[in-house]
Amino acid sequence: MSRIFFDTNLFIYLLEDMGERGKRVAAMVDRISARHDHLLTSTMTLAEVLVKPLAAGDLAWADNYEKLLNTPGVSLLPFDRGAARSYAEIRQDKTITPPDAIQLACAANAGCDLFITNDERLSKKIVPGIHFISSLNRAFI
Repeated sequence: MSRIFFDTNLFIYLLEDMGERGKRVAAMVDRISARHDHLLTSTMTLAEVLVKPLAAGDLAWADNYEKLLNTPGVSLLPFDRGAARSYAEIRQDKTITPPDAIQLACAANAGCDLFITNDERLSKKIVPGIHFISSLNRAFI
């Protein structure tokens, strides 16, 4: 079983993008489930996906994200003491933004096999604790 971390944007595509990105992420989720892999993300993802729905005053939209991230098979990782240490190390690279560093730190602290993002720039980074970082277009599950 692999530990696969989805960056925030993948959940947005899954819920809101009916195009190719949404279909690709849905197919990945199906394969992750069939293989009994662990799908991980962080509490930062929950915070990020709720911003627009709450700004729009759309509680149903916010609830859809809450339900999606609370489904069996999806685990939310906390930004805890261990992740904080990883974050500080990752932030030594000033090209990595604080939100991206939080995501990477949570994934690294959990020992993820694969971190998938749509940020091509992050896919070129090497982060101890994460075996592979891949862009959505290059990820094979």
